[in-house]
Amino acid sequence: MSATDNPVIVSREAWLIARKELLAKEKAFTRARDQLSRDRRALPWVQLEKPYEFDTTGGRRSLADLFGSKRQLIVYHFMFGPDWQEGCPSCSFWADNYNGTTAHLAQRDTAFVTISRAPLEQLQRYRQRMGWQFEWVSSLDSDFNRDFEVSFTGEEIESGNNCYNYETGSARLQELPGLSAFYRDDAGIVYHTYSCYARGLDMLNSAYHHLDLTPLGRQEEDLPYPMAWVQRHDEYD
Repeated sequence: MSATDNPVIVSREAWLIARKELLAKEKAFTRARDQLSRDRRALPWVQLEKPYEFDTTGGRRSLADLFGSKRQLIVYHFMFGPDWQEGCPSCSFWADNYNGTTAHLAQRDTAFVTISRAPLEQLQRYRQRMGWQFEWVSSLDSDFNRDFEVSFTGEEIESGNNCYNYETGSARLQELPGLSAFYRDDAGIVYHTYSCYARGLDMLNSAYHHLDLTPLGRQEEDLPYPMAWVQRHDEYD
């Protein structure tokens, strides 16, 4: 039962009292979130030794090249397998939310790129269909997806010999979503600083956070799985 099934109706004065009580909790959450962000930034770094290369619209480029002139790089690991005809609907939902942010990120010395294993021409075709502007490159001939634990073989899924979201045997699909952050120093050395997966990606989806502000919320309680309602934005009625 949701709050809208039997809502409590009160005066404006009583509502303000309840709202201010919730505001105190929201402020405590904001302070806790700020501390979590500081803790995240304080994580140790890992220097990358492998020379990853990707197919891009500008030819073969290294991971360091994807930074452009920026010191920081955010990579969204988009679920789009080599033999898929379309990108994942859920990752497409997330992409609708981060599309258009790259100009703002660039002002804070940060580049953004989406990476998938599908061939470049397939990625570009789907990108055009969706009307997105962010850069999208292919890791088809690279170990990048496997090394960052977002792509798995069928044998690894069946045997449980996999690791997703830092848990052994947790991958159930051969392609899964994630986000990774990198830093490039003045010598051109690239460091891996952060990765998150699964519900860790929730903070990137502003549509969900808008719904969280409404009385009905995300309305997913009675679905077979939380995102069963999500379709690509050009497939809704």
